[in-house]
Amino acid sequence: MAIDKVRAYLKVFNMDDQVLEFDTSSATVELAAQAAGVEPARIAKTLSFKSKSGDHAVLIVAAGDTKIDNSKFKGFFGMKAKMLAPEEVEDLVGHAIGGVCPFAVPESAEIYLDESLKRFDTVFPACGSSNSAIELTCSQLELYAKAKEWVDVCKGWE
Repeated sequence: MAIDKVRAYLKVFNMDDQVLEFDTSSATVELAAQAAGVEPARIAKTLSFKSKSGDHAVLIVAAGDTKIDNSKFKGFFGMKAKMLAPEEVEDLVGHAIGGVCPFAVPESAEIYLDESLKRFDTVFPACGSSNSAIELTCSQLELYAKAKEWVDVCKGWE
């Protein structure tokens, strides 16, 4: 199971015991916010896009109340924002839809964190299953996700 891969991955950081498993689904921002007892904006959703070459994923971790700004995305990445098809997600990211997260993903995946997250002391990314999350500071998220950099490619939160 992907959650077991994520726990093993987070064990390196001594954070495996911090993974939260819920009795209910946390597969959407709204459900995750209810399960964690926080506002939806604090859910760190991981959006999966095709790379320019199409052979790996570009992951954007953003606040739950955002949407991708196509012009900002194209300006930064030099390509149109094209989300992975549902059948591509597990192959290119290693997690099923509803549990996609920036942990325990293939080395080829490029991970970016959106500026929209920085307004919170802590955020809640998923942990590889449709009923899990972990509470992290933005610094912890950046370190544990091995993020390439912070980007500004979202709208709707300013």
